[in-house]
Order: sequence, then structure tokens, then C-alpha cells
Amino acid sequence: MTQKKDIKVPSMGESVAEATLARWLKHEGDAVDMDEPLVELETDKVTLEVSSPVAGILSDVLVKEGQTVEINTLIGRVTEGASPKKTTLSSSPSVVKEAAPPPVVKNKTQETSKARPRQEEEERIPMSRLRQRVAERLKEAQNTAAILTTFNEVDMTNIINLRTQLKDSFEKKHGAKLGFMSFFVKACLVALKEIPAINAEIEGDDFIYKNYYDIGVAVGTPQGLVVPVVRDADQKSFAEIEKDISDLSHKARDGKLTMQDLVGGTFTISNGGVYGSLMSTPILNPPQSGILGMHKIQDRAVVVDGKVEVRPMMYLALSYDHRLIDGREAVTFLVRVKECLDNPERILLGM
Repeated sequence: MTQKKDIKVPSMGESVAEATLARWLKHEGDAVDMDEPLVELETDKVTLEVSSPVAGILSDVLVKEGQTVEINTLIGRVTEGASPKKTTLSSSPSVVKEAAPPPVVKNKTQETSKARPRQEEEERIPMSRLRQRVAERLKEAQNTAAILTTFNEVDMTNIINLRTQLKDSFEKKHGAKLGFMSFFVKACLVALKEIPAINAEIEGDDFIYKNYYDIGVAVGTPQGLVVPVVRDADQKSFAEIEKDISDLSHKARDGKLTMQDLVGGTFTISNGGVYGSLMSTPILNPPQSGILGMHKIQDRAVVVDGKVEVRPMMYLALSYDHRLIDGREAVTFLVRVKECLDNPERILLGM
């Protein structure tokens, strides 16, 4: 005996009451297995998959793609144990059509003489909930915070040499690749502990100084920018940080991030260099008060011990909230990050 099972919008985390039905992964009449993903729901923070509770047939699609749904909304039904509908090909005889006349060739002047309406050459796509929320938060940061940016540059020679020397043995021992990001996280941790205002935030008329270090790492996805968080980064090794970043990046690109992965960061690092950016002014991730921008590594002529040498250089940018952080603190922070990266043995030795 077949029985229909309801597919409802699940609870999506604290403060999330509704979502957009982004797309159905199955069509009405398709066979589905138990726990097979049926539909994607997009909130202002993450994309969630809702799976089938039983094996059977997706018998009812009750909500169309693009519609807004609330928690516990009935969006479809699966008929348990049913078989998929079979389709048969038409057996009607083929019809022989007369050959179409050759196309009339028009010159470019004739073609362009027709200023077809521009609207016919446009494509209108609704903003996703994630993109809407990103836009709101970035505009909120610009409207609320007194954002300034200070710049410096780092010589990546020693980090590149150290990484080249250790990457194979590091991966063999820890099962994770030794990237650049763990060095930047470690350098920022050193500087954050020395300049605690950059790890703080403003709430009303109070400054909240945080004695824990949850570092957000900005990741670009097809759905938009997300900032998953490496928890208690100061208590983790290079290998643990690299593993966390790798796991979070894969989850972000696969749409598997949870609310817990995204909330509560105290400071953010953004790497525009992976896209080729040479310099930028990153925007704060509210309610945080600081964000570090990494950029493209580029060979440049620099003076070293009185001689001109070609070195792999990277520009760094620190955007900060001037309501909480003074210029002296911001510059000192960035110089400390530079010192740690120029000489990574400082990080390794805890200096």
C-alpha cells in the first residue's frame, strides 16, 4: 500500500524564519531514494538541501522555484514505494517535409535599420536572498561605521621558501596542504593579541573586547560572498587551521555551510589576490571592526640592504572602524602582521 509523505521546510537556525525555494533537484514523477536531496532552499546566509524521507516517487510539487516559504511550509510530497511513470515513444509514421527555401541574405545596413527594443536584449534575474543580505550588510557597514583603510606590503620570499621546503612533508604528516592562509591567520593572531581593539566591536555605547579569536575567511561562491569562521584559531596549529579552511571552503562551494559555520566571527581575512587583485579596500563585515585584505603576489624591484632586488611582494590592506580604532593602533597592527610574514620564524617560535 502506497503512502504519501509530506516534504516541509525545516528549521533553518536561529533568527531565520523564511527562505527562497531556489530549485527542485527532481521533477514531478521522478524516482527518489531515501535521503536523496529533493530541493534547495536559499536563506540570507546559506543554501540548504531538503532530502526525501522515504524511497518512492516525487508525486507532488506544490511550490514553484523562486517563491518565498516559511518554516513548516508544505512544499511537496513523496509517494512511498511507488514506481516511476513510463513514457512511450510515438509510433506514428514520420512526416516528410518540403525543403525550406534558402534564407534571404541581408546586409548589415538592412539588419541594423530595424533599433529592436533594448528590453529584448536584456535579461532580468531576481536577486537571491543571499545576495540581498550581502548587499544589506555591506551598505549597513558603509552607513554606520567610520571606515578607513591603511596599507603596507610584505616580502613573501621567506614564506614561499619555507612552504616549498616543507609542503611535501607537511602534507604527508598532517594530510593537509600547507597554504599561505595559515601564515596570515597566525600573523593576525599575534597582532590581534597586541592590539585588542581590532578584535572588538561596538554595541550601543559600549566597546566589547573579545578574549577569543574566531577568524572569518571570506570565500567567493556562485551564490555570493560568504564568510565561514575558524573557531578558536589561537588554540590551533598550522595544520588544524589549514584543515578547517579547506573544509569550510569546500562546504561553501558545495552549498553545505550551516548557520554555525557563519556566525560569531571576531575578525575577517579576505583574499582578493586569488582573482588577481593587486590592491583593494575591503569592507567591514559587521559587527566586526577590522578586516585584512590579501592581494596578488607580484615580482617587484625593491631595495634590500642597499641593493635593488626582485622580490615577490604583496600589498596588504587593513580596513577598520575609526570609531573604535585609532590610526596609530591600525598602523601598528598592520606593521606587526608584516613583520610576522616577512620573518615567519617569529610565528613558528611564538615571538
